[in-house]
Amino acid sequence: MNHKFTLLFLMLLLTGFAFAQRPGHLNKADVQGVIYGLVFDDEAKVPIEYANIILYHKKDSTQVTGTITDKDGYFKLENVPGGRYYLDVDFIGYDKIRINDVKITPRNREVVLGEIFLEPVTMLSDAVEVEADRVPITYQIDKKVINVSEQATAQSGTAVDVLENVPSVDVDIDGNVSLRGSGKFQVLIDSRPTILEPSEVLQQIPASSIQNIEIITNPSAKYDPDGVSGIINIVLKKNKLKGVSGMINASAGTFGRYGGDFLVSYRNKRYVFNVAMDYNRRNFPGDQRLIRNTESGGLTVYNESNGDTKWQMVPYGMRASLDIHLGHWDVLSIGGRIGNRSMERTFSLNYREWTSLDVNTVDSYLSEDTWQRTGDYYSFNVDYQHKWPQRGREFTAQIIYDYRTGDEESINELFLPGGQLTERLKSEENGPAEGWRIKADYTHPFSETTKWEAGYQSRVRQSNEDNKIFQYDLNQQIYVLQPEFNHHAEYVRNIHSLYTTFSSRWQKLGYQIGLRGEYTFRTIGLRDSAEAKIDRLDLFPTAHFSYEIAQGRQIMASYTRRINRARGYWLEPFYTWVDAYNIFRGNAGLKPEYIDSYELGHQLFFKQTLVSLEAFYRVTNNKVERVRSVYPYKENVILHTFENVGKDYALGGELLINRDFFKWWNINYMASVYQYKVEGRLLNQDFSRESFNWSLRLNNDFRLGKNTRFQLSLRYRSPTVTSQGRSEGFVSGNVAIKQQLLDRKLSLTLQLRDMFNTMRHEYTSQGSGFYYYRYVDFPSPMLSLTVSYIFNNYKKERKRANGNGMDDMGGEGDMF
Repeated sequence: MNHKFTLLFLMLLLTGFAFAQRPGHLNKADVQGVIYGLVFDDEAKVPIEYANIILYHKKDSTQVTGTITDKDGYFKLENVPGGRYYLDVDFIGYDKIRINDVKITPRNREVVLGEIFLEPVTMLSDAVEVEADRVPITYQIDKKVINVSEQATAQSGTAVDVLENVPSVDVDIDGNVSLRGSGKFQVLIDSRPTILEPSEVLQQIPASSIQNIEIITNPSAKYDPDGVSGIINIVLKKNKLKGVSGMINASAGTFGRYGGDFLVSYRNKRYVFNVAMDYNRRNFPGDQRLIRNTESGGLTVYNESNGDTKWQMVPYGMRASLDIHLGHWDVLSIGGRIGNRSMERTFSLNYREWTSLDVNTVDSYLSEDTWQRTGDYYSFNVDYQHKWPQRGREFTAQIIYDYRTGDEESINELFLPGGQLTERLKSEENGPAEGWRIKADYTHPFSETTKWEAGYQSRVRQSNEDNKIFQYDLNQQIYVLQPEFNHHAEYVRNIHSLYTTFSSRWQKLGYQIGLRGEYTFRTIGLRDSAEAKIDRLDLFPTAHFSYEIAQGRQIMASYTRRINRARGYWLEPFYTWVDAYNIFRGNAGLKPEYIDSYELGHQLFFKQTLVSLEAFYRVTNNKVERVRSVYPYKENVILHTFENVGKDYALGGELLINRDFFKWWNINYMASVYQYKVEGRLLNQDFSRESFNWSLRLNNDFRLGKNTRFQLSLRYRSPTVTSQGRSEGFVSGNVAIKQQLLDRKLSLTLQLRDMFNTMRHEYTSQGSGFYYYRYVDFPSPMLSLTVSYIFNNYKKERKRANGNGMDDMGGEGDMF
């Protein structure tokens, strides 16, 4: 009996306890809920990072909590007390969205808002509705994203023209790009490497075919560590909506510049197909002046020249891709690109030459030089992606094969004042190159803030090159091969990599730690010469940190170790004539550069203003520089080669301010300053130099109605130094007007570049036994017209939160 009574008493006690814990009996203060969501750009259908998420009490509009979105557009508000709220989603350049009647109750502790789409700001100006465009530059945790469609002053050009108005990037008058003062960086196309040189890629891709450009100055261990200053990733345009769509662009300008491209896309629930073609012809005529003095054995040779120069590029290509959705979690992608590149430089210069032995005797002659490079290329890729229901967990694999041919020819001719040919020299270089890249990556999230990544990559590349020099026999009127300048080289480089990263968050501190290991095997085989070999293991640590100092405000810091490997032709230890007065010889003993890079950044968001502040410090060991000296076998010729000259240092900062002063006027101001220093000695020659470098850029965007925009951009670049030289600064200004017609399907862009005719190239170099000065003036201004037309057979679908805390699919379903 006592046992039955005790059992009954325990059952009643447990039942009472259970009823006491029923949700209906909890106080609101005891209920803790969570709110999820994803924020996207309504037009581009891409995530928006740093969007402000603020939760308010519905009763009195007091703020409860807030956060910002991550790089995937994802946000999560935790520990939200029970109650009724409304939530604001806002980002500069977009209309704010308010989601009403968000409820946290004992029965509904999780609120899934689904995908929230922000639209560009809609403004009224003189009773005309104006749709604002996307923000020209957005900052993400590890990169800057440049919206190319917002740069009307670059639409008729290439990626190089876009980069003129990008923070961290400088472009000189010859179109050479440098990232934070260094021309050694990686270029990716749609996050894939390219077989072409970085300068070739940037000068070939039409700006009209680019969706955006990503600047990654301190990439994590997941990326290849190649390059001194980071990565420039070109993201090409693709259709993101269902149906058939396309775009056609054509441009023409002064000095024989014209081109065009088109893109056609098809998309349904299972397949996405894109095909595109482009053709571009760019001419850069100019006037050039050279002064070259060489001293050897007590004899000084003085040489001055002036005349015409012309640089022409004619690239064309075709790309296609097919994405196949194998199911809800698997995607297979197949793609490829084929094309041809052709470049030509011509010089017609009148020379005057004399020596220190007889300054009154001056020899005069005409030099006609032509350099050409042509070649085909193609690449193919297969990508596979598998995702799990757990958000963020995925496996990806990729195989890339690429191949290119290369034929290079240089002809140098000297004529007497009467037109008689006195010397003709021809150089030839040709040979194919091919490579494979196989990689696999896995990401495993342990929680909303903690994840682990790991991957493997194999890069296998080989090339063959034949170099020949011919002297023209004036009597027999034939080219005669010079055996001492006949060389064959075989180049093999295999790199195998493993990496891992771990990221998490502790209170207000977020962090990501990574390590990448790379094994490199490289050989250079030369005819009748010993093989040069490298067998090396390198480690590349990375660390990224973020600290939330206030709601929606973070300080970011990072460190990476990087490597810059010598390009193939830098290593070829034989002579190649550039022209009658310049000869090049590679250096098989070059060591790779190792770089330690540090960054600190902070962004401030106000009502109509974005302010970004960044500081950086970079140290390069085994610094590689182009070194000039007097050719020992001819006193009036300069020998060019590459050497490890020591170390260099760069310490600087960048400022960006983007502000809407009025509803019709946006201004973007960029400033960059850094102290650059080179330290080193080579063959008893001191290479130590330093300079204070700075640049300013000012971009104005005026909206003159619903379909008309006017842009004005100005930039200045200060002088800078190398180990043996100095480049002078320059200033330039561009202007463009864009008119949209036919319900914004047709657009006309009229552009005027270097409108003040102020761009000049001026370079001085001097060292042991030589002095070199070059001045180039390109004709300006350059006028161009671009016509663009888009077509489609679909109506734009808009998906956004419906204002009641639920997604458009109904209910409070799982968004993952």
